[in-house]
Amino acid sequence: MTVQDPDVVATSGAESAAAAGPRAGQIWLTVRTVSEGVTVVAVSGEVDMLTAPQLRADVLPHLDESSTLVLDMSGVSFLGSAGLAVLVEASQHAKRRGAAFRVVAVERAVTRPLAATGLGEVFSVFESVERALEADEPR
Repeated sequence: MTVQDPDVVATSGAESAAAAGPRAGQIWLTVRTVSEGVTVVAVSGEVDMLTAPQLRADVLPHLDESSTLVLDMSGVSFLGSAGLAVLVEASQHAKRRGAAFRVVAVERAVTRPLAATGLGEVFSVFESVERALEADEPR
């Protein structure tokens, strides 16, 4: 008897699976150092109560190591309250350290929760990584 995971979509080949992106309950993170003390963490997938702990575990240590952290959420397809809580915590952590915390938000899935909660006014939010990196200092 074969049991198939209902969350698995049948694809052919590794390229197809990679192109599909993260499944529900998963996020992908890519970290790159742009220059000394400047780190960009790109997130894709759904940031919800299942994935927010992973986001937190990956972002906070980079704030300890960087003077500027850009969190690129342009690949995020859902941002729930647990994800918003991680952003608030990261912002507070950065302020305590005197570091800059900048968020890149272009998709409605991210911009709408930020606007609805008023957090878009609290964080330094940019429409691209390039603009976030060009900013002289956080708002």
